[in-house]
Amino acid sequence: MISLIRRLSAYFPVLILSLAAIARADISLAPVFTDHAVLQRDKPVPVWGRAKPGDTVTVGFHGQKVSAVADKEGRWTAILSPLEATLSGSDLVVSTLRKDFIALHDVVVGEVWLCSGQSNMEFSVNPAASDGLRVQNSASEAAAARWPLIRQFTVTKRASAEPVDSAQGSWVPCAPETVGNFTAVGYFFARDIFRHLGIPVGIIKSAWGGTPVESWMSAPSLAADPTFAVSLERWKRSLADYPRAKPAFDSSLAEWKKGLDAAHAAGASAEAAYKKNHLQPSVPHGSGPDDPWVPSGLFNGMISPVIPYALRGFLWYQGESNADHASEYHRLFAAMITDWRARFGQGDIPFYWVQLASFRYPRDATGMSWAYLREAQSQTLGLPSTGQAVTIDTGDPDDIHPKNKQEVGRRLALIARANVYGLAGDFSGPVFLSATPEGAAMRVRFRHADDALTAAGKPLQSFELAGADRRFHPASAAISGHSILVRSAEVPSPVAVRYAWSNAPEANLFNGAGLPAAPFRSDSW
Repeated sequence: MISLIRRLSAYFPVLILSLAAIARADISLAPVFTDHAVLQRDKPVPVWGRAKPGDTVTVGFHGQKVSAVADKEGRWTAILSPLEATLSGSDLVVSTLRKDFIALHDVVVGEVWLCSGQSNMEFSVNPAASDGLRVQNSASEAAAARWPLIRQFTVTKRASAEPVDSAQGSWVPCAPETVGNFTAVGYFFARDIFRHLGIPVGIIKSAWGGTPVESWMSAPSLAADPTFAVSLERWKRSLADYPRAKPAFDSSLAEWKKGLDAAHAAGASAEAAYKKNHLQPSVPHGSGPDDPWVPSGLFNGMISPVIPYALRGFLWYQGESNADHASEYHRLFAAMITDWRARFGQGDIPFYWVQLASFRYPRDATGMSWAYLREAQSQTLGLPSTGQAVTIDTGDPDDIHPKNKQEVGRRLALIARANVYGLAGDFSGPVFLSATPEGAAMRVRFRHADDALTAAGKPLQSFELAGADRRFHPASAAISGHSILVRSAEVPSPVAVRYAWSNAPEANLFNGAGLPAAPFRSDSW
């Protein structure tokens, strides 16, 4: 580069001075800081990066200048005082006493949410690839997506054996040309929040399809609870089994593709029927440290690099990959939330998630594993500042990736609007409170049912009763004021009731706000 500078210096002196400054620059910012970044309002904002050990680094933004000294490894962190929201971008300048500097342009201040999980969070608005993972009405949604103050940073997919402090990516303003790759759930959430607050909303997309919660947990959080050892043992078995499982998968996949090609040649309906009745073989896990299923691998590679970015909260959509071990999920999930909050160092910031939608999980002979996973998600509401968007009515029983992400984002936004931003409005459907016998019936009471219960214009579905023998039978249910009476001729003395307790129930209990009741059971059998 020096020889190039010398040859061009007589012709482009200003350019050469700029190139020379870049060439000797000894400072860098964490990759999550780029042009168009959104910084969190109303709380301290850490800005960090690398410099020469011992260098004093100064960050200037919105009239503030704060400094930090790089440690012996060159790491530095400067903390801006709380900022007010801005509607126009400004430069954020980082410099040293040697005049090295970095200038970021069009940086705004607003609300920042980290969006993580598996494929239903990774699911995009209108991706270029025709993979089916796009929202309903995707073309019209993309065409109308002119929201330059809604911006996304996408963390590049990476599994790592150790925590890393760098992740490739850039902040991208929302436009018809860019929104296609935005997380759909995150985008529709951000759009709703922006419409109500009128300030910038940033979403950090850190998601990877088909991954379990263990991959998103730090190694210390997995080691802290002895009951998590079973998850680590499963991974060890996967590593040992992989040399045998991979060739078997390749053979099965080839056969499946052969059948799919034949069905495709027979027409669209034949292809759809084939996909419904012939599951695509599952990729075996255990290929090594780059496998996205490696415990802690995605925390290390995709969460660690953005710590301690100032956030308003987290949005989470995951659980499908843990359905085969639903009894473990609550403890794992709660431990992950607690650990993330501690590591970001911003207190019990909101953590909201999507409860799994309806889906006929074909690998489940009982037909109830997703019901237990949903219960584990609901149990995690015992942590402070948590919320759950119930989506039991929006799913597609034949598609693990339901397309109506608009409603999912809206329901998450309802929770945030009420509990973070202090805006009036219902944010929850009916939540099971109690069940008591009344003769041959059970009376079920709810929270969040003060504005009436409804059954979407037809008889209530998916209620069951059991007696002392613990055998559940289909039951009829009728709305009685703000409660429900459930009866079954086969259960004259009921002791327990369940609602929507299956992988893909027909669930039609709502409150007056049109929000669905969460599946529930009164037993613990």
